[in-house]
Amino acid sequence: MAQCVKKINCIVCPLSCVGEVTLENGEIQAITGFTCDRGSKYGEEEVTSPKRTLTTTVRVDNGELPLLPVVSRTALPKDKVMACARHLSAVRVKAPVAEGDVVCPNILGLGVDIIATRDLALSCAN
Repeated sequence: MAQCVKKINCIVCPLSCVGEVTLENGEIQAITGFTCDRGSKYGEEEVTSPKRTLTTTVRVDNGELPLLPVVSRTALPKDKVMACARHLSAVRVKAPVAEGDVVCPNILGLGVDIIATRDLALSCAN
């Protein structure tokens, strides 16, 4: 039976505690060292199905700025983040845009919306 211990730096809160997740034949056997339940849950998720929030920009037509900052509404599977970023590089939105508007619904069929993180008005030249 192969046993593996993975050290995980928790990113859930400012304490940044370091815990360990012990795996045996791909199954979690123990989770130790985290100072709270949220850290333990993060450690388990980081080993079984890691996720990350995507923040980037998309191009804007007729906006006061050429780019709009966007974020994933919830975390995406870590192995899909780059594919999502590539997909968003081809997305264009039309101004005006309001903070919270869905810019790309259900990106790559992952069940996660990409939303605007600020208001963006029409350009004064338009």
